[in-house]
Amino acid sequence: MNLDQKVKSMGDHSGAAAAAPFQTYEEAVDWINGLVAFGIRPGMERIQQLMERLGHPERRLKFIHVAGTNGKGSTCAFLTKTLLQGGFSVGTYTSPYITKFTNRFQYNGEDIPEETLLALANRLQPLVEEIAQSGLGSPTMFEVSTALAILYYAEVCYPDVVVWETGLGGRLDVTNIVHPVISVITNIGMDHTDVLGDTIEEIAREKAGIIKPGVPVVSTVTQPEAIAILKETVERNRTTLYLAGEQFTYERLRSDEEGQTFHFQGPFRSMDIDISMQGEHQCSNAALSMMTLEVLRQYMAFIVEDDDLRQGFKQTFWAGRLELVQRSPRIVLDGAHNPEGAEALAKSLPQIYKYRKLNLMMGMLANKHHDSYLQHILPIVDTLILTEPDFRKKLDAKALGDIVEQVREQYAKRTLQIIIEPNWKNALEELKSRTEAEDLGVVSGTLYLIADVRSSLLGLSDSEKGW
Repeated sequence: MNLDQKVKSMGDHSGAAAAAPFQTYEEAVDWINGLVAFGIRPGMERIQQLMERLGHPERRLKFIHVAGTNGKGSTCAFLTKTLLQGGFSVGTYTSPYITKFTNRFQYNGEDIPEETLLALANRLQPLVEEIAQSGLGSPTMFEVSTALAILYYAEVCYPDVVVWETGLGGRLDVTNIVHPVISVITNIGMDHTDVLGDTIEEIAREKAGIIKPGVPVVSTVTQPEAIAILKETVERNRTTLYLAGEQFTYERLRSDEEGQTFHFQGPFRSMDIDISMQGEHQCSNAALSMMTLEVLRQYMAFIVEDDDLRQGFKQTFWAGRLELVQRSPRIVLDGAHNPEGAEALAKSLPQIYKYRKLNLMMGMLANKHHDSYLQHILPIVDTLILTEPDFRKKLDAKALGDIVEQVREQYAKRTLQIIIEPNWKNALEELKSRTEAEDLGVVSGTLYLIADVRSSLLGLSDSEKGW
């Protein structure tokens, strides 16, 4: 049975084929995105109902569950590329997407076909309506996307393993419906505090919620209070923690505009690894991925030959992370949108690039820790262009300007020039015109802004960006 036949038969036995609510891919995506109106509602009841009605397809899959504040996408990319290079078939579920809605559902590095997404949406729609009529209310956009991903992997393409990124938090995140073969926690930082809590301990407890009985855990968390919560959760679940600085270590050996090399030392072996992705934080993400692969190799027979392992790490790419998208003038995109991301960006830029002046364009959402972000980024900036992402939760450029003025004296260069341009397209032109040959232009902030700027600079016509 080929892919089209599989999808059609799925529609048939759900009874949805006869009166499919959606005729086109665009209609299906509009319906899923329309569920954004139901907001982000942490909780497992609706996804459990969906899985029950579908016969629990998630139980037929092997998952690598990845949580954390920053670095989830890059870690997923390292794991996906290296496992693919090793000959395994891999599903990858990530968010937000940079270019197109289908980016979030990948199989062997390729997006879900539009007609497959349409068929799966038609299968899910009546079930979503049923649940919406119950006391639970309508499943959210992320819940429906997660159910669609599970159906795609469990009933259409059957990968050997699914790299499975959390949406927000962990404990009550709908991706936590799965029972993984390994759990991965990148780091803990101050993000989504309106939902997850406003202390490191509270956020760590939410992230640690993906830890399951008997399932090994790998982490690069550094704060003592977060480590204590991970260790306590691991002990309660009678499993094993592989923690950076304890069970494994990594040391950066080389860094230049072409990439970097780090030395990995784990409980089973050590190795020097080259990566093309930039920034010291990517050595951390790659080492985390390497330890994850080592546990999978040692205990679950996921064998990747050394040459394939090295190739996989070196070839890994993740859009919008210290990505040089244009050379004349030089423009780098980086989706740093919280204090930890800003700290990594501010540290990385002078290490990687030589420049006379740094011109930075940024746009933010209204729910972030902007003071702490600016504390890290302002000291290295010569010209700051404040703009607005094309997104419903955007922060007004003038309001962002007011925040900058409040901390300017404390953190910024005395010569800092600030430009407020709400229209991001005009702001981008301003950035390009001000960035001369010896300078560096950087676009940072929310990924919703990065997505639009990237599509504009690279001439990508089918950009649909979103959460």
